[in-house]
Amino acid sequence: MDIASLRKKNPAGFLDGQMLIAMPGMSDARFARTVIYMCAHSGDGAMGIIINKPSRSIGFPDLLLQLDIIDKEEAVHLPRRVERVPVLTGGPVETTRGFVLHSMDVTLDDSTLPISENIGLTVTLDMLRMIARGQGPEQAVLALGYASWGAGQLEREIQENTWLHGPVTPALVFGAENDTKYDIALRQLGIDPAFLSQEAGHA
Repeated sequence: MDIASLRKKNPAGFLDGQMLIAMPGMSDARFARTVIYMCAHSGDGAMGIIINKPSRSIGFPDLLLQLDIIDKEEAVHLPRRVERVPVLTGGPVETTRGFVLHSMDVTLDDSTLPISENIGLTVTLDMLRMIARGQGPEQAVLALGYASWGAGQLEREIQENTWLHGPVTPALVFGAENDTKYDIALRQLGIDPAFLSQEAGHA
């Protein structure tokens, strides 16, 4: 996917830098109870990263080893901040490809795509090397894979009441409390999660 082409200047109403929240009746198990950070949305389609599903298969130090960014000796002496970088299951598309969502205090020329004032997206190994050296952004998560929609698809799904959407905070994107992000995201929209579940049950 050419993310840059989806990030061309869009009229008001597109969801760049906002969040999607799956409704309780989500029929696709891959997206049940997910919160998605929207990186690109235009008339050509949309792309986002699930921010509340941790990877069950690999941690950040192991990933750095696999990519030959560090060796075994360096892995033993990684700063604690680096060890704790979350690795997320970002979506079902290109699940072996890494996407770094990060704060904008550290960026790479021609590689970092600003999504909002506070959050950028970088897809190069150079960002992982900087993080491994302790020179990376103050806040970062690594996502394996992403979610995508074709032209008009996301708009139809929203009309069909599959997703809620609204503003998102960096604290939600970078927070480690993945088990509670879904409920937190709903509350940020002023919705009681228990009430929403009851409503879905009576649909």
